[in-house]
Amino acid sequence: QVQLVESGGGLVQAGDSLKLSCAASGGPINLYTMGWFRQTPGKEREFVAGITWNGERTNYADAVKGRFTISRESTRDILYLELNSLKPEDTATYYCALRRNLVVEIPIVPNEYGYWGQGTQVTVSS
Repeated sequence: QVQLVESGGGLVQAGDSLKLSCAASGGPINLYTMGWFRQTPGKEREFVAGITWNGERTNYADAVKGRFTISRESTRDILYLELNSLKPEDTATYYCALRRNLVVEIPIVPNEYGYWGQGTQVTVSS
């Protein structure tokens, strides 16, 4: 069973940057599609960014394109999300997700991912 643990969240000012990490245990993640989602109270979990098993394809939500960057370090089983030019509306709990089945298109629906971390809180003050 794969376990995912997010870290790197915190309280920052608008315009600042953060780098989130997702450490995987229980097996290598280099053959899996992975992604980041975020959720705020009263709202459904929304897709932020995803990356294919080989890192050749990425996908980003329109709200974060040009500001966030997803990457993975397969040799250490770590997924990253670099958040730049943060805005108050980026405030949310950010979750790391993993999909076991290989796909060409990166899923953007939460139900397509079978493994989740507990989340890390990102708070951006105005």
